[in-house]
Amino acid sequence: MTDKALLVQDKKELETKGELTKTAPVFTPAVDIFENKEALILVADMPGVSKDGVEIHIEDNQLGIRGQIAAENLGSPLIEEYPTGDYMRTFTLSNLIDQSRIEAGMKNGVLRVVLPKAEAAKPRKITIN
Repeated sequence: MTDKALLVQDKKELETKGELTKTAPVFTPAVDIFENKEALILVADMPGVSKDGVEIHIEDNQLGIRGQIAAENLGSPLIEEYPTGDYMRTFTLSNLIDQSRIEAGMKNGVLRVVLPKAEAAKPRKITIN
């Protein structure tokens, strides 16, 4: 096992192309993508977002993810070290993904999206006659 330093990353605020109707900041969620024989698995960190606050949509081969944090009024902040806001990110899907079988789940602020591979993209063994 090698020693790896834990890299702390600041939240990156999303630069939107248009104007948003909500005044809260929008952040780009940190994402890891894994691949196995059957699918690509996308894991996105969206702290503070509940299952009901997640919206996933597909349009024109674009997978859009949006996480909204429920407003919580705790009073006037004295110190804010952790900025809060919504999350948004978009991915372009290739024809190697079977878009009709995409599944998603949300647990403890972590979104997991399973992008199944189309049959044509799965590895297979060719038998010799």
